[in-house]
Amino acid sequence: MSKFAARRRAPTGPVATTGRTRTHEGGAGFTRDAKSDLFLLAAANMVGEDSFYESAGDRDDRFRRLVHAATRTDPDWVARFVPYLRRELNMRSAAVVVAAESALARRAGTDVEPTVSVRTLVDSALLRADEPAEFLAYWKARTGKVTLPGGVQRGLADAVARLYTERTALKYDGVAAAWRMADVVALAKPRPAGPWQADLFDYLADRRWKRDSVRVTDRLPVLTAYRAAMAMPVAERRAYFLADPARLGAAGMTWEQLSSLGAMDAAAWTAILPRMGLMALTRNLRNLDEAGVPDHVAEQVAARLADPVQVRRSRQFPYRFLSAYRTAPSLRWGPALERALLASTANVPALPGRTLVLVDTSASMRQPVAERSLVRHVDVGALFAVALAARGCEVDLAGFATGVFGHRLRRGGSVLRQAEEFCARVGEVGHGTETVTALKTAYRRHDRVVLFSDMQAFAHPGTGACGVTVSTAVPAAVPVFGVNTAGYAPAALDTATPNRYEIGGFSDKLFTMVDLLSRSRDATWPWER
Repeated sequence: MSKFAARRRAPTGPVATTGRTRTHEGGAGFTRDAKSDLFLLAAANMVGEDSFYESAGDRDDRFRRLVHAATRTDPDWVARFVPYLRRELNMRSAAVVVAAESALARRAGTDVEPTVSVRTLVDSALLRADEPAEFLAYWKARTGKVTLPGGVQRGLADAVARLYTERTALKYDGVAAAWRMADVVALAKPRPAGPWQADLFDYLADRRWKRDSVRVTDRLPVLTAYRAAMAMPVAERRAYFLADPARLGAAGMTWEQLSSLGAMDAAAWTAILPRMGLMALTRNLRNLDEAGVPDHVAEQVAARLADPVQVRRSRQFPYRFLSAYRTAPSLRWGPALERALLASTANVPALPGRTLVLVDTSASMRQPVAERSLVRHVDVGALFAVALAARGCEVDLAGFATGVFGHRLRRGGSVLRQAEEFCARVGEVGHGTETVTALKTAYRRHDRVVLFSDMQAFAHPGTGACGVTVSTAVPAAVPVFGVNTAGYAPAALDTATPNRYEIGGFSDKLFTMVDLLSRSRDATWPWER
């Protein structure tokens, strides 16, 4: 009967290759369609920064071309991608660029009539109160104009009405900023959300244009409290706030503003910590230790770091917790950062069977993910590999460059510590990217392969029209998931081949596709489910 049974069809993923080319290192490569290229680049593109294989200018030009190409053929796809990019993948600058460039591309015409408006497109890209000004700055740089088309203006206006509050004005309306909140209000012309916001707009305008009198009405209690405190003699302000920490909240004070009033000693940190967001806490653990913050206060901070709800709300990349682990000198933060990391990788699935995780440790993967980051692309791969094992999966972890090394994982061991132990070995096997050899060496009848790499494989001996490639180095029935951490245009993995899939970026959200595909279900674009 088996010869009459239908062969199980391999599930399909959304990232699609279209033809053959060469990688940046001369290996067998594949082109992708515009949507796939845009998706992978946007998920990893910090905008305006050099990468190993592309200058900032070339990378940004490619990004813009992809947005225009995808918008021309499917403007609604781009419009639905933008909120996912900003809210789920946590890419701030990339979302601003995609929204602005897609709005520009629509002016040149599209092959199909969009149903999602430019207004909705622009508004959906902006999640923090400083982002409308960033959008406006980008728009001016690209067009040379400060006048805004109707849809762009209305989208900015919607974002302003949603995001501008007394507290965000105190936090983000810095006098040194090139584009102030009042500039955005003047150009976007938002309808105030209420009388209080109309008063807030007046306040912003008075400050921006240095008017003799800055209007602060009784509908703005936070600004009233702040300005009353700032009217005190400079020498008295810090003592005023520390005498009653509730005054910090009433006046909308941030830790940066408090630090401008004097030394951030243990007393100052203890007073302001309850007002700080989780991202600010994560970045200041070293400062807390150096200031001598007492253990009972540190325990309160650690409890917040370990709270899964707060971790998810903070929208931090998982690698931020590795960075904090590396820079914080005290061991008292370790358990909390461990729990924070596990909460931030909640979408990494528990995969059945045996999984080979192969992490590229070549020279290009040792570059930082952002200009000022302490975390490298290889670190991202190591984190997710160990997190996969922490989900209870049977994982064989290996690193590769010119050679291959295996790395034993301890069941129940610390994710952060084991990731660090792996990363300490990245120089053991050279600098090249011998991906095909690594796959052929490390694969031992595993049920799947997860490959973390920038996908710029070296040429493998004998590779040609019918030669061995990254896609054919393991049996065709074995799923191979390529996790692209850089978004370069040539793809080493041919997703037109059954059981070959590519995902990308730094957020665990993309692993929802791995989960679906591993359960033999087709995976569409994440925002289309």
